[in-house]
Amino acid sequence: MNYKLIKYIIGWLLVFESVFMLLPVLVAIVYQEKAAFSFLISMGLGLLTGGLLVIRKPENKTMYAKEGFVIVSISWIILSVFGALPFWLSGSIPGVVDALFESVSGFTTTGATLIENIEGIEKSVIFWRSFTHWIGGMGVLVFIMAILPLAGGNNIYLMRAESTGPSVNKLVPRMKTTALILYGMYFAMTIVETLVLLAVDMPLFDAVNTAFSTAGTGGFGIKNDSLAGYSDAIQNVVTIFMILFGVNFNVYYMILCKKLYDVVRTTELKIYLGILATAILAISVNIRGMYGSVIETVEQAAFQVASMMSSTGFATTDFDLWPEFSKGILVLVMCIGACAGSTGGGIKVSRIVILVKSLFRELEISVHSRNVKKIKMDGRFVNNEVIQSVNVFMVAYIGIYVVSMLILSLDDFDFTTNFTAVAAMINNTGPGLEAVGPTQNFAKFSILSKLVCIIDMLAGRLELFPVLILFAPSTWKK
Repeated sequence: MNYKLIKYIIGWLLVFESVFMLLPVLVAIVYQEKAAFSFLISMGLGLLTGGLLVIRKPENKTMYAKEGFVIVSISWIILSVFGALPFWLSGSIPGVVDALFESVSGFTTTGATLIENIEGIEKSVIFWRSFTHWIGGMGVLVFIMAILPLAGGNNIYLMRAESTGPSVNKLVPRMKTTALILYGMYFAMTIVETLVLLAVDMPLFDAVNTAFSTAGTGGFGIKNDSLAGYSDAIQNVVTIFMILFGVNFNVYYMILCKKLYDVVRTTELKIYLGILATAILAISVNIRGMYGSVIETVEQAAFQVASMMSSTGFATTDFDLWPEFSKGILVLVMCIGACAGSTGGGIKVSRIVILVKSLFRELEISVHSRNVKKIKMDGRFVNNEVIQSVNVFMVAYIGIYVVSMLILSLDDFDFTTNFTAVAAMINNTGPGLEAVGPTQNFAKFSILSKLVCIIDMLAGRLELFPVLILFAPSTWKK
């Protein structure tokens, strides 16, 4: 294990996080808020700690998969700990565990909150909450890779551990250039959404925060009713961008390269859009009598489906009051999630496709044992290693899900609350049903349950394996 390299990269992570805090400091100055001191103290601690860690550059920059997983896992934990300091120091969230919960929820783009009255806290703190979504959406280490050569030519291990999906490929031969392209598209789409929201009369502060939360598919709202109080035009714009940020960013790169034929034949994209359309149609029919017009019904259905499937977690209505059929669809699309290589959470559409194709392959082999059938996606064969990793992922997913539910059940909430709470955490969605519905929060959970939720949020964002590897004894053997 290359501990010196791990220490060095974590140091740079803290330096960058401290620099990021300059933005909420500026917001605090503009609005003349005392929270500026909380951010300045947090910045000082981050710069001091990070500076001590990077003062000596490691001679050996060799990194293997094990180091990549460990660096990403520890980095996200430390990122969340230091990110929680402003919440705690400002008094916005007095409890240490609660502040950590809010920070982890922000960086992992989950969007679950413990704050009862969001509109009652300072704007700089609100800004930091939303900004943590944007930082965590694409991945903070991906951003640092775009700026600094941290591990020679082995940065691919960092990207594979931090990015979403069953497999991660470089857009271009150089890893640094790939990171720059990804963040360039991410930044551009965030700016475009902000401008469009301003064009439909959303206030500047609201538009910036909403764009941050949408881009990272996080869903921290700046109002107590999330986005329910905004106009239909604003809600429709957010619906579109939630769907767009749930698409694999490789698709946007192909569009930039004018490879439209490759975009059209992308299996995951077609299935993602197909599931969205089917869910919207089914729910629209099911809830038709609850709204005044067909247009309003479709708009409400589209927003909630896009929000849950992209794992954003915004809400424009209390869907906990919807019929069981509609709520069941929302939980289903929450678990399926967005596309691999997007900022969305969930199992990912590509994994679902591989699992379904694997099922049909096994059925065919059981009937015709001599047949040799390989799984293909987008005209290419899927490696057995990828298929195996998908199967192992699902086993780990179900195992963590079951254990988490059992622990949360100690709080004596109903089954629906426990089931959807874990689903909201591990899929990085935010709201669930019943006691954790869109009009509720997680403040009522015990400290033990909150700690379990914190682990689930980190595991979900990092695709399970990087977090699980920390608990494997073989990871720490020489």
